[in-house]
Amino acid sequence: MSDGSPGPDAPRWLPAGVTTPDQLAAALAAQDYLADEEMAVACFLALSMRRPLFLEGAAGVGKTAVADALARTLEAPLIRLQCYEGIDASQALYDWDFPRQLLHLRAVEAAGEGHDARGLERELYSREFLVARPLLAALETCPSVLLIDEVDRADDEFEALLLEMLSEFSITIPEVGTIRAAVPPVVIVTSNRTREVHDALKRRCLYHWVDNPTYEREVAIIRRRLPKVSERVARRVARATEGLRRVDLLKPPGVAEALDWADALSVLGADDLTPAVAATTLGSVLKYHEDQLRVRELGLDRLLQEVAEDA
Repeated sequence: MSDGSPGPDAPRWLPAGVTTPDQLAAALAAQDYLADEEMAVACFLALSMRRPLFLEGAAGVGKTAVADALARTLEAPLIRLQCYEGIDASQALYDWDFPRQLLHLRAVEAAGEGHDARGLERELYSREFLVARPLLAALETCPSVLLIDEVDRADDEFEALLLEMLSEFSITIPEVGTIRAAVPPVVIVTSNRTREVHDALKRRCLYHWVDNPTYEREVAIIRRRLPKVSERVARRVARATEGLRRVDLLKPPGVAEALDWADALSVLGADDLTPAVAATTLGSVLKYHEDQLRVRELGLDRLLQEVAEDA
């Protein structure tokens, strides 16, 4: 088994004209993803070295958005495998189209065509009746970006399956043979760190920890993604979200929640984040009832007063 690294002659997979991390950051910005310097370097190296990129961080910090932006930058389809507890090969690799197999069998019987048992079995378990799940679809689609989302939700056995696939970029199907990617897909693996992922899988990848953005960068993200939101509202939301992250909450808000909050204010036509508006839109940024109660107990007035002084 190889270590997952491409050979020395493997081409880099970068957009045309992109030769530096800064240029890649500019290309991603054109797709409304504002990468900081470390993220731009991580993506640049992953594309240049043809290595999977393992992104770890809290939910809502924008890990999935990286894969989406890369797919649009590379003009390649995004193929997503959402991991969950109990996921197995039939959901991730391939499955057989049983209804079509049954229809084919009945058609053969009705036609009275002469088929020996072995020949009929080869027909039923041919590529024609194979259903490609995300991992197989990514190997057969060139180019493509494969997002393996929230791998920490899957179990150890599934990690072992991923490890084998990422090592060779091939899948062996007993009835069909080995299917190997002509050009390996760009692979983004994400984890919310609900549990530790095994070192063996991480060794196949380049690693990057994704943190919440700085205040100024979050303002820029809100303004880029929601151009109808004013500079004032964007700054108030970014500062308030930053303040909420310092409170002991079950789920501190991420970038996704900050965008939801700013969008909610825009829909309501609010030109400021007042205590009254914050109280009625708190469900946009805090998604647990306990967190909302805690923030209200601490006092929205006090939080927003601090925001007004800082913003």
